[in-house]
Amino acid sequence: MRRRAAGLIGFVALLAACGRGEDPEREPDSVVATPEESGRPETAWLAPTDRTEPALWLARRAAGGEGRPDASELAGLRKALDEAKPHFVEDRRMIANRTAQLETMLAEIGETEEPASLVAGLTGVAAASGRRRLYGEMCQHYVTVRRAGLGREAALARLAERYAAQDGTR
Repeated sequence: MRRRAAGLIGFVALLAACGRGEDPEREPDSVVATPEESGRPETAWLAPTDRTEPALWLARRAAGGEGRPDASELAGLRKALDEAKPHFVEDRRMIANRTAQLETMLAEIGETEEPASLVAGLTGVAAASGRRRLYGEMCQHYVTVRRAGLGREAALARLAERYAAQDGTR
């Protein structure tokens, strides 16, 4: 009985942590998890308990986890995440996680895009729609359109049309 109660308490605590809101003045300190199966040295995702800056984590990941990331790449990622923040429901940490997943999905179809470019492109789509969006959902739509054979610009244009049509803004 005690094990069951302890398990239930743990499950409730986990659910409560998932719904935790973000302080609008402060980005949660975050990042880590487990090494990816690919053998890459970086973590697979940013955990809420990790204190690594999301832009820094993405930059390290893009650099293969070796050494210091390029300063201009890091600055570009910071800018992209800052500009994305008001257009998406997710926080910077989750945007970084989804961007890493998107990079992996694109690599599976032989496409590579820089993380800052991915974030900026999808931010442009969300900004044009005039509403806050779900970044993870948009990433899935983007990779689906890319798998169908569209290039980057055509895929972003298709998403912009789709999201505008949802809102009746075009």
